[in-house]
Amino acid sequence: MPSFQQPLETGLGPFTTAEEVANGLDLSGKTAVVTGGASNLGRETVRLLSSRGARVVVPAREPHAACETLSGLENVELLPMDLLDSASIAGLAAHVIDSTPSLDLLILSAGVMASPLFRDAEGHEGQFATNHLGHFRLTAALWPALLRAAGARVVVLSSRAHQLGGLDLSDLDFRRRVYDKWLAYGQAKTANVLFSVALDARGAAHDVRAFSVHPGSILGPLARHLTREEIAQFGAVDADGSAIVDPGRDLKSPQQGAATTIWCATSPALDGIGGVYCEDCDIAAVVPDGQLGGPGVRPFAIDRAMAEALWTESVRLTGCDVP
Repeated sequence: MPSFQQPLETGLGPFTTAEEVANGLDLSGKTAVVTGGASNLGRETVRLLSSRGARVVVPAREPHAACETLSGLENVELLPMDLLDSASIAGLAAHVIDSTPSLDLLILSAGVMASPLFRDAEGHEGQFATNHLGHFRLTAALWPALLRAAGARVVVLSSRAHQLGGLDLSDLDFRRRVYDKWLAYGQAKTANVLFSVALDARGAAHDVRAFSVHPGSILGPLARHLTREEIAQFGAVDADGSAIVDPGRDLKSPQQGAATTIWCATSPALDGIGGVYCEDCDIAAVVPDGQLGGPGVRPFAIDRAMAEALWTESVRLTGCDVP
């Protein structure tokens, strides 16, 4: 087991809520950017951070719809941004850098799951382009603001879907392989974990630490591309189609799902630690051959050589990098 990926035995777990993690937390004077912050799990993250005094910037592809979702929350600034549009990413980052002395928290929560094949303007497979390349561009653009913070943290939302099989650096865009929506999603979620490993390697000396998170399975808009039959196969809904909340089976409410994100973003237990994959408010164990969808992180997702190879390829594909 890699020495950096060691559970801390926090005493928290799948039933823990974000409110419990944030008990007594004061984020006054802090600034956070939360992608995907206008929907379900992301909204709960925004609510928690803003309720503790943080200024929260929420980029949104559809600002008018997001405005309704975020109505009533204080300290929240909504700005337009599309993760598939590099110009809009640059514009959002420039606004943040110009309007705040530093960026304390960057939470990369937006994403797409198991969609039909689509591609960005440069021809990259859409799940990889949205979940990884867009966030790679955004993080690189916001890097100066992260460096100015005292102890910034970047939290990247991944998934147990990384266990589906890693990524193929020779065919990230499914040009040679037959497109499979779940394999593509697993590749994107593996990229999220590897990104946090490589980012932390670059940020640690500047006190910018990165973490990846499996929040749990929370039924919501992320499942919009799945049929009712597919959702039912996961045992995530009851007979009348309502979402089942059963944290013991990793089926969580948004309040429980946001707990690990908030823990990674704020817990002093993680001071001096980074580049780790977390779940249930703890660093996850490395599980080389566990049950698919079960707890733990696969070794290939935290492999530092693979993380560096993905970083190099991401720089080539985006033209972005951090100094």
